[in-house]
Amino acid sequence: MKITARTCLAILRRFDVANDENIPRQIERIEVSNPSSINTLATFRFNKQPYAILFDDTAEDDIQYVEIQMMRAMPGTDGKLLENPRHVGSYGVPYEGKDTYLYELDNAIKRLDTHLANTYPDYSRSSWQKQIKAGYVSVNGEVITSTKHDVSDDDEITVALPDRPTHDEKNLPIVYIDESCVVIDKPAGVLTHAKNELDDEFTVETFLARYNEDDLSEQRHGVVHRLDRDTSGVMVGARTLASYEHLKAAFADRKVRKTYIALIKGELNQPEFIIDLPIARHPSKPGSFRIDQKGKSAQTKVTVLEEANGYSLLQLQPATGRTHQLRVHLAHLGHPIVGDRLYGSSDDRLYLHAHKLTLTTLDGIRHEFSSPVPSEFNARIFDGE
Repeated sequence: MKITARTCLAILRRFDVANDENIPRQIERIEVSNPSSINTLATFRFNKQPYAILFDDTAEDDIQYVEIQMMRAMPGTDGKLLENPRHVGSYGVPYEGKDTYLYELDNAIKRLDTHLANTYPDYSRSSWQKQIKAGYVSVNGEVITSTKHDVSDDDEITVALPDRPTHDEKNLPIVYIDESCVVIDKPAGVLTHAKNELDDEFTVETFLARYNEDDLSEQRHGVVHRLDRDTSGVMVGARTLASYEHLKAAFADRKVRKTYIALIKGELNQPEFIIDLPIARHPSKPGSFRIDQKGKSAQTKVTVLEEANGYSLLQLQPATGRTHQLRVHLAHLGHPIVGDRLYGSSDDRLYLHAHKLTLTTLDGIRHEFSSPVPSEFNARIFDGE
């Protein structure tokens, strides 16, 4: 038998799923198959809800038999068989000499950004939102720019990303460079490395790639440690694989001495002390951390450099390298770093600066690299600006 949109709509009306106000145009994506030689199965969508109709005049309301026929044609599909609204306890509805059974399939409709994030878990949902809004995603041949657009597994979704920008015109200040490594002075606001391949902004990794002597694409082009986006200061990157392995081991073995400068509001009770408090991810605030006795050990040496105009200028020397360690430790003391939007309050910038980095390069020479403390730090502490 020929199954059309009118056929499906007529059967939906018999099951009281549709009424006379509905029109055949609301029936979409009809697909017909034959689970066996004596029946026919039609799947389709009505108002974005998927359904299946089994045409079989031998079923005689045998529900187990009906479900077996449907699952044979749609393995792994879940849903529910709808009852005949005219006869309680019955499922079959007659249509043109055949009994019909209506199966409401589980609705697999998702937002476009959610669907892409689930399909490609290596890329974040926010990254896909950016690509959708830029017009790089099409659904069934039509460019979609709404991240909330509904799609299902039946939709044909294509992604046509443009060539990645080279950022050749952008640079970072170089503090030191030799055959094995390059040391830079990272400005606040520059990301250390992209979160995934869909992110195309300029990063420290992008810059370091220009100086790679070996293929370091699998080693983030020589990134051996990181600074938060809002933190400024000195960073080292590897140019060769041997240097990468050497520097990574030095950081892991705590052979690198790191000195930061931070600004906080208020004054501390001691001129010098050590914070020894373990840190773990915050269970209810994604992307943030907290003091947790079950967390990883973390130690920070704090030295007060200046106190004036309601601020304190601190020297911080972390013995460990936990994510957000300095920010979490100071926030726990009730003195979050000025401008820390995550653990305190926003300001014109995060007043945390990687001032010095002392390490041994691949050639065995011990170096101390430094980045000047930004002028705005001294302006706050001495001028109160």
